[in-house]
Amino acid sequence: MKIVILNKPYDVLSQFRKDEAHMTVSDFVDDPTLRLAGRLDMDSEGLVFLTDHGGLNQFITNPANKKYKTYLVQVDGDVTEEALEQLRKGVELNDGMTLPAKAIKVSEPEWLWERNPPVRYRANIPTSWIEISICEGRNRQVRRMTSAVGFPTLRLIRTKIGSIDLVQLGLKPGDVKEIEPLLYPDFKDVPAEQPYRSRSYVKKPGGTGGKPMVRKNKDGSAKKSGTKRIWQMDESEKPRRKTNGTTRPNTKAPRGRGRNNGR
Repeated sequence: MKIVILNKPYDVLSQFRKDEAHMTVSDFVDDPTLRLAGRLDMDSEGLVFLTDHGGLNQFITNPANKKYKTYLVQVDGDVTEEALEQLRKGVELNDGMTLPAKAIKVSEPEWLWERNPPVRYRANIPTSWIEISICEGRNRQVRRMTSAVGFPTLRLIRTKIGSIDLVQLGLKPGDVKEIEPLLYPDFKDVPAEQPYRSRSYVKKPGGTGGKPMVRKNKDGSAKKSGTKRIWQMDESEKPRRKTNGTTRPNTKAPRGRGRNNGR
């Protein structure tokens, strides 16, 4: 399993497909075996990772696995303890109640890089910083949560996914680094990649697949797999077309390779 970390800059799309108006991940990572497993919105910055493991994205984003993602968030206004407590309990959004988050007020860190373009400065309105950790992966969730408690997000930087720490890795915007998965406890229980299963597999509720479908005869015995083609059948097995007795016999010469066409 290969894992590559990227510090995604602001205004970069989390996709490999080229875009005329914006830079994309492909401008920083050139490896066709990798897929994104930690997307960020274009106006968000920070840690994304790429992997060649097909099921890792679902594993990281599934709330049942409790893989927390940590964000440094600059908000509009001086955030209150009441607002932080709301985030810790869960916030009602238009797509339902969020799970409880970890949220604390922090100072602007010394390691923080300048954003280009910078957040709009307004002298009469203060801003403050929150460190918030969630184990869900809803669309623009952190931004919607801070707005719901009265403090809209101005800037958002993802600093951690599980134990992978962007600050400890020392990555600046646009930097890329391959890490060794065995050094991180987050990946010790990642399920093995499952081979492709065709539609003949019945999907069980809440699962990823079941046993192959087996067609049975009336007496309960399994039918032989495969269907005979018309050229594989004996004359007695070939289907007969039903007619009303007025169909005339076919007297035309047969088409195909056996036909004498003058060649």
